[in-house]
Amino acid sequence: MADTLIMALALALIIEGLIPALFPNKWRNYVLKLAQESTSSIRNIGVGLIILGAFILWLLQ
Repeated sequence: MADTLIMALALALIIEGLIPALFPNKWRNYVLKLAQESTSSIRNIGVGLIILGAFILWLLQ
């Protein structure tokens, strides 16, 4: 179980690092735009991603 969790974390880090590594200027512009969003918008995006991830995990079981 712990191995699976560590592998999932490693995969998440790889995926998170791909965009800034491949497209640094676009990533910077995106981060600057994101910084101008309201806190509630950012929170809603985060909650949506959590729900999507939980749904995908549920589908895989």
